[in-house]
Amino acid sequence: MIRIKRVDRSLPLPEYKTKGAAAFDLYTREDVTIPAQGWGKAPSNIVIEIPQEHALLISARSSLAKNYPGLFLANGLGLIDSDYCGENDEILISMYNFTTNDITINKGERIAQAFLVKFRRDSWEEVVEMENKDRGGFGSTGLRD
Repeated sequence: MIRIKRVDRSLPLPEYKTKGAAAFDLYTREDVTIPAQGWGKAPSNIVIEIPQEHALLISARSSLAKNYPGLFLANGLGLIDSDYCGENDEILISMYNFTTNDITINKGERIAQAFLVKFRRDSWEEVVEMENKDRGGFGSTGLRD
């Protein structure tokens, strides 16, 4: 079980919508206007105690482009660390509006989804030269020698 706090208890807890769903939807806690060709944050209404050696990844829902054309997650993918779980550490969804009009997201809209991933931290061993053969550089996958 993962401890979670809703800032506004009138909005539902996140849930996996289908048996095979890997991610759960994030709701906006309040009406938010993202300015034309500008950036803004939508509060997700939740604080989560993410397990150690895990992170929470935030991605756009597939319906974001259909429901809000021109609105994208500003970072492409959001990353929430396990130590971001204080009383007031509400997860914020960073959005960018590529259009020339302001876009308003209404309270309770599902605009992003989140999923837990396990990670490994390691230490670095600096070397002067790598042992592996070069792959060929940017855009080289599938090219023959």
